[in-house]
Amino acid sequence: MRPAQPLVAIALALLVGTAVAEKVSDVRATKHNFSATEVGRTTGTAPSRNVVASTETEVCVFCHTPHAANTAAPAPLWNRELGSTAYTPYTSSSLDAEVIRGQALEQPGGSSKLCLSCHDGTLAIGNVNVQAGRTDVSISMTGTAADGSMPAGAGASTGFTRDLGVDLTNDHPISVTFDSTLAARDGELRPVNTQQRWPADGSIIGVRSAGFKPAVPLEPTGSLNEGQVQCASCHDPHLYDTEESTKGPQKFLRQNRFQVVQPTNTHNPDSDIICLSCHDKNQGNASWAFSVHANEITADETYKSASASLREFPDAQPVWRAACLNCHDTHTVQGSRRLLREGTDSIATPKTGGNPALEETCYQCHTTTASSVVNTANGTVPNIQSDFNLTRHMPIRSIEQPAGEERHDINANFSDGLNDCTGPTSACAKDLMEPRATLGVANLDNRHAECTDCHNPHRIIRSAGGLPGTLSQLNTSSDSRATHDHSAPHSNAISGALRGQWGVEPVYGSGSFFSLPVSYIVKRGDPGTNTSTAAAQPYLTREYQICLKCHSDFGYTDDNVLPSGNTRPQLDSAPSLTGINPDGRTNFTRYTNQARELQPTNASGATGADAAYSTNNFRGWHPVIGATGRTLGVRGITGSSPWLSPWTNNVGTQTMYCSDCHGSSTGSTTVDPGSNPWGPHGSQNKFILKGVWGPGMGGTDRDGNPTSNFLCFKCHDRPVYAGRSDTGRRTGFYDGVRGKNNLHNYHTDKIQRIFCTWCHVAVPHGWKNKMLLVNLNDIGPEAGQSGSKEVSTSGDSDNYSNGPYYARAKLKIVNFSPSGDWDWDNCGSAGKGDPDRIPSSNGNTSNNTQVGIDWMKSTCNNPP
Repeated sequence: MRPAQPLVAIALALLVGTAVAEKVSDVRATKHNFSATEVGRTTGTAPSRNVVASTETEVCVFCHTPHAANTAAPAPLWNRELGSTAYTPYTSSSLDAEVIRGQALEQPGGSSKLCLSCHDGTLAIGNVNVQAGRTDVSISMTGTAADGSMPAGAGASTGFTRDLGVDLTNDHPISVTFDSTLAARDGELRPVNTQQRWPADGSIIGVRSAGFKPAVPLEPTGSLNEGQVQCASCHDPHLYDTEESTKGPQKFLRQNRFQVVQPTNTHNPDSDIICLSCHDKNQGNASWAFSVHANEITADETYKSASASLREFPDAQPVWRAACLNCHDTHTVQGSRRLLREGTDSIATPKTGGNPALEETCYQCHTTTASSVVNTANGTVPNIQSDFNLTRHMPIRSIEQPAGEERHDINANFSDGLNDCTGPTSACAKDLMEPRATLGVANLDNRHAECTDCHNPHRIIRSAGGLPGTLSQLNTSSDSRATHDHSAPHSNAISGALRGQWGVEPVYGSGSFFSLPVSYIVKRGDPGTNTSTAAAQPYLTREYQICLKCHSDFGYTDDNVLPSGNTRPQLDSAPSLTGINPDGRTNFTRYTNQARELQPTNASGATGADAAYSTNNFRGWHPVIGATGRTLGVRGITGSSPWLSPWTNNVGTQTMYCSDCHGSSTGSTTVDPGSNPWGPHGSQNKFILKGVWGPGMGGTDRDGNPTSNFLCFKCHDRPVYAGRSDTGRRTGFYDGVRGKNNLHNYHTDKIQRIFCTWCHVAVPHGWKNKMLLVNLNDIGPEAGQSGSKEVSTSGDSDNYSNGPYYARAKLKIVNFSPSGDWDWDNCGSAGKGDPDRIPSSNGNTSNNTQVGIDWMKSTCNNPP
């Protein structure tokens, strides 16, 4: 039998080798070995240590003693005093644990008190109670701070120190009771059972007891001995990882610090980052697993060497492996909220304290190639920061916002009439919800713009369509970017960049241009496997639903007083925004309500226009919320479409995005930014438009040469609208009576130029008249007038510039004609007298009461 013994020994050795692979409990081989004795790991390489004793060779003495231990400490044989300082615990309006308690989190307990006896920086590391029979010993140390306490690393207020201090607001919350009540209210925590175990066998989460060792142990430190998250839930101070040389520093974590393989919809403790043991970002839909920040195909950018070294990542660490740690740090820079990595306005590198600045976390990657922390040679990481540095941009910096500080604040517990986040399963924080008051209702100082107002970074997928159904590698990586497909048939359905955000759908009670929505329906949640883009779905399906939560009376108080009123947001409320009275318009000091303007209704009566102008007239709007229904046939257009691609097809049934017009400048005949980012982040142009727009712009001469970078001609085919030569193509402005044909071309020939705001409303979202036509015979509440007034005009120079909607307007309509059948007798003066006539903007009070061509010759020979 003896010959078999070597085989048994080999087998046992193999079994032992398998059992001790990766995580090994041996404090001697870690940075927590403060002794002067250097002990090698199984690889033979000793750990890199910064803090060590000068001569003391004992290892355990820095924390433990077999005699005269600190009996007040929540650990056996503890050899240190515990700090007596009161800590400032983590707090957040999105922290459901606080909501459930009804007060701040408890003070650190259990293992956390032990860890903080060194890591709060108040006690010297070498100070122990007992050593070699002596009491109150101060062991001589090297590498500490001057007072013998924890060294500051890159700086005590940076995110790259382990001197955590006594202000724990920038550190992962501890003393949190992890139970089913918390899991249900949060909505993205593992659903522990009544024994606080998940799964049922407690193999991952549970309260440790004799013979029961969950991977993430809760500690019975609650007031009723309920299990809570403490430092040792995630960290074991004795652990080292045998594969650390290739995996990177593991920070004493009980499970993986980084993602090992592509995540899936099912939690795998062997390969998933430790965060996912508690935080279920997939929720059965694999939304996180296939998001742009976790998908190994889309998140394949690698960290630059300096950035990786600072973060203690492996060199060339891919973004998908860094996973949660790309954007979050459990011990982040002081001043950051929600554990956002580098999330403050500090200008230092690394950041040193500062005020909350969410966008700075995103700018780590979404910036120029030179400034990015990752290598972005493949061009799939959009440079958003440069857009926000343009002249006109969303006020994303705190100093640009009315309050001068970051007011964006995800909230887990509020009720504002349209949102109710007070219930036991409300789960509002996971959907990044905010109360209307935080958006600006009743307090415009709360107005703000932040990245997570529009994007949910845990749910973004790289897909032109945001609702592809069951997520897979294929449908979340085959498109080159996460923004919408700008091709026919064009729609307003969300792209992958907007997936899983929250927004609102307006509810209308009247078709009048002057009526506000009667209510809004909140759209929120992970769409899961759904493919329906119907606006009626409970989840977000349309881009405008995001925009309207701020750009309507959902997000501010609207007194519905025009032209400016007193309660809507002011134009110049931030230096990055367009100033008041732009382009020579007067009484234009406040923004308009886009939900009111964009209402899609073909009602021909009660549109807001005077009843005298209701025949052949109806509301006009750009099809952002809904299609117009005005096909080429309805418009009286025969032959080819007067629009540029992709608008040439599906006329009347297609829809569009707010970001088709709003964003950084594009080429002269397209709104597609090419390799630049989509979205209304910033622009050189007023109102964050993709081109210039205003009075005195359009076709600048008889040949139709356009104003440079003119917005309208990026969708409307310029030769059809400007230039003296009849192209043979039609718009709805066509003479079907006298043979003048295309009347845009005809007017350009006669006037020798053509400017859009002579005839069209200056805020072309939507209007009380069809085709967005102004009518100086019918000036009403939109310009602060009661009833229906006529503007006095008697010559070329007379025009009307007032409020948001009129900018050097000239057009007077006596009778609206069916599209494609206009005649000169449709235009001219209504012949109104006092008190139904008002002066022109240049002060003229006399009025040419002619109609038809005689009125045109007098009014439009050489207009401004």
